[in-house]
Amino acid sequence: MKILKKKLLKFAESLTPEEQRFLNNSSDTYNDVFPFNKIESIIIRLISLNVLSYDEYQEMRENYVQRNKYLPLFELAPRTFGETWGQNHLKELVPDFTVPKKDKDPTYDGEYDLLLDDIHVEVKASRVVHKKGGETLAEKALSSDSDKNFDMNFQQLKPGCCDVFVWVAVWRNKIDYWVLSSKDVQDSDLLSNQHRGASQSQDGKVVEGQIHINKGNYKEFEKYRVQEDEIAQRIREIGKRAK
Repeated sequence: MKILKKKLLKFAESLTPEEQRFLNNSSDTYNDVFPFNKIESIIIRLISLNVLSYDEYQEMRENYVQRNKYLPLFELAPRTFGETWGQNHLKELVPDFTVPKKDKDPTYDGEYDLLLDDIHVEVKASRVVHKKGGETLAEKALSSDSDKNFDMNFQQLKPGCCDVFVWVAVWRNKIDYWVLSSKDVQDSDLLSNQHRGASQSQDGKVVEGQIHINKGNYKEFEKYRVQEDEIAQRIREIGKRAK
């Protein structure tokens, strides 16, 4: 949004003082009611004053969409984002994924999300946000080239319930994919109890935990990163070792 506002202000520099006052007064009294907002009002005014051409607007819009192509995902409710969008997104990328059922796994009781061959896969998705400022997730959403401190949290991690984890990290402009074995998660120094005072397993391991990824430890997960077309292959490699 900051880049877009700078561009609009640049166009407004060519206006006469009277036109600038008109533009400022119009936008100051504008009430945002979806889908109409202050930015849209300024753009219309600049076009009507022949300062901004339609072709320039189209280029500006396309650039903004590319920088913020995943911003709508920050407006989804947590369960809709994590379970509905996250799992469906991975099923689109890997058509071989199937939804576990009792006829495929008689012991299945909802403890993992997807099956790939006979490999139990748990999907976790998180949105990358600035740790301070902003009222909504969309306002806190960060681009991957931001230098601000960020946080993403992968929650309700139960390494004992799956073979492989697929983590999906959504930025404003891109998506990261990480594929980890359950052992990678269980042995991570960053894994902490999901709930204060939660019980440990008999061997002292976390039963249900969480891992925060931030600016300080982000690069530690580079070894788990995969491209979209590598997700299935990596899962099978890890699953084969686990079996």
